[in-house]
Amino acid sequence: MKFWNDKPYHSLDYELKKRFGEKVYRIALNGGMTCPNRDGRAGYGGCIFCSGGGSGEFAADPALSVREQIGEGKKRLSKKRPVRTYIAYFQAFTNTYAPVPYLRALFTEAISCPEIAVLSAATRPDCLPDDVVNLLSELNQIKPVWIELGLQTMHEDTARRIRRGYDLSVFEDAVRRLRQAGIEVIVHVILGLPGEDAARMLETIDYLNHLDIQGIKLHLLHILKGTDLAEQYTREPFPVFTMDEYVQMIVACVERLRPDIVIHRLTGDGPKDLLIAPLWSSAKRQVLNNIHREFRLQDTWQGKKYDQDL
Repeated sequence: MKFWNDKPYHSLDYELKKRFGEKVYRIALNGGMTCPNRDGRAGYGGCIFCSGGGSGEFAADPALSVREQIGEGKKRLSKKRPVRTYIAYFQAFTNTYAPVPYLRALFTEAISCPEIAVLSAATRPDCLPDDVVNLLSELNQIKPVWIELGLQTMHEDTARRIRRGYDLSVFEDAVRRLRQAGIEVIVHVILGLPGEDAARMLETIDYLNHLDIQGIKLHLLHILKGTDLAEQYTREPFPVFTMDEYVQMIVACVERLRPDIVIHRLTGDGPKDLLIAPLWSSAKRQVLNNIHREFRLQDTWQGKKYDQDL
């Protein structure tokens, strides 16, 4: 049996259609939070690659209520295609970095919308105290809750270089406690971090293969204006992926990845007005087409067969 239709990997689109019987779209939301790596609890300035918008440039206006943000997102999506079902994706900054009453009100407002099928929140593993995990577990009884953790790399030396602000043991503990609570875990990995070659990137994939995670987002390193990474790049330029190199890296990661792990993202496009390098990454559709073309060239397009259902 082919598990992934016309793709040689376990795509999010396939998984959502299997679960909900139809295509599901994300609406990026802004919960009005900040980050402990900015306000001094874990550090100042944030991770060196993080933009002033906390990676939430495509999220809605935080001045709007959650329902209003969802309404605006629905309008944007409906202009392109008919849509009935959505993921409420809290994207900007650290979306569990607030008191439980605030989070309860915010998340409950999102899942109370009948067209919202999933609540997804991007956060840091050092911002998941037990009372927050308990809240997420409670909400997960109403609608599925996904937590997205920004690991970026398993390598502690790179983590210090990018100013991630927590140790690997903190990440592992967060994954363990979330899974004990029945919460699905999606991990963000950045490919192309300074000082990381292909072998080190694949070591992060191998590391994740041995953890109880359900999804992964593979990101290309973007160098954005206003970040400390941009200052470093301007002062002492370092190599960044060409499109061909990135395509080859993605194929290697996908072929290495445990087959039950759902791939939520293969690339991303940074805000065009902030992007310094690599400029080719703004052509997201072309990048994805090239990735799929490479799979075909490597005779993996027909999909992989496994003995068990996913």
